Amino acid sequence: MQFKEIIGQERVKQQLVQTVKENRISHAQLFLSPAGSGAVPLAIAYAQYINCLNKGENDSCGECSSCRKYERLIHPDLHFSYPFFASASVKTAVDVLEEWRGMLMQDPYFDIDIWRSKLDAANKQANINIAECHDIIKKLSYKAFEAETKVLIMWLPEYLDKAGNALLKLIEEPPANTLFILIAQSQDQILTTILSRTQIVKIPKLSSEEVTGYLLKASGLSEHQAIDYSFLADGNLIEAKALAADTQSDSSGTFTAWLRMGFGNKVPDLIEFTDEAAKWGRENQKNFLKYGVNYLRECCLILSGAEELVKLPPLTFETAKKLSTHVLTLPMAEAIIGELEKAHYHIERNANPKILFLDVSLQLVKIIKFKTLPAGTQYIYN
Repeated sequence: MQFKEIIGQERVKQQLVQTVKENRISHAQLFLSPAGSGAVPLAIAYAQYINCLNKGENDSCGECSSCRKYERLIHPDLHFSYPFFASASVKTAVDVLEEWRGMLMQDPYFDIDIWRSKLDAANKQANINIAECHDIIKKLSYKAFEAETKVLIMWLPEYLDKAGNALLKLIEEPPANTLFILIAQSQDQILTTILSRTQIVKIPKLSSEEVTGYLLKASGLSEHQAIDYSFLADGNLIEAKALAADTQSDSSGTFTAWLRMGFGNKVPDLIEFTDEAAKWGRENQKNFLKYGVNYLRECCLILSGAEELVKLPPLTFETAKKLSTHVLTLPMAEAIIGELEKAHYHIERNANPKILFLDVSLQLVKIIKFKTLPAGTQYIYN
């Protein structure tokens, strides 16, 4: 990965290159960035530039033995750590390294949901456990195999929890020529003991012009479409790619079908849906409910006359518009959001999914079909 391959972020690129030229590379750095801004490719390009055998003025050469190994993510002194789903066969991040490399090689712009889809997540929660922390300590205790600097890139240290305290001494006093790069999205969720030991590099979201330029070049959209999608994505390249793909997600189809069952009072279908949803596993159930909340919030924007602010792919937007025009009212949408948020809360606390989804399904019938709103959601309009 070279800096020239990364979309935008010219100021950050120049800043990183300058630290190498001036020999003031901080041994522990925290790349703080919103999703879809390119922090992961920036970290890899930075590490590649540091270890390049024939550095250019503003980028690595891309041709030396070190760069060629970095391009394939197989350099022996480049290590990765990231959230994963522990199981009997997966105890540390290295056990799913091939899946990680495959995803990075396919597209270095991704989020936790895309990563989750590459793994057998089932009903497990992602984290960076104590076994992974011990494995990091072990790997970095060895001498560098061939590069001048060993590099560990940790994606989403927010998933460390208290296990991260095992890394404190290593981060504060690492072996010689060792570089930690932590890539985070939420500073507040990182252990303060780790935060205090790192130098923060703030990476801004991409500008609308940068996202528009990428879409025009990569997706073959018209200029008008590219500008619209860029506005909706709000600097998130992952979101922009999803909009450009113009695909309706599985969650969207399943969720709108669930609402239609409620509107049609199709209790046998709702029971069948409940049986199916109960088999998804807790994390998938939580993601589905979270999607439903976000979807209905977009419907609320449509109902409020703010369609230009809706961030949905075109096909999904058309469905949401029909739903908002013919079925939902604002109080109904808000009442359903309340039910979904309560369900999400209870799923996190191991509620019985079959009972829970059946209860929410019956609440949908009450709200959508019979327009019976829970207390606190009635409105008096002028």
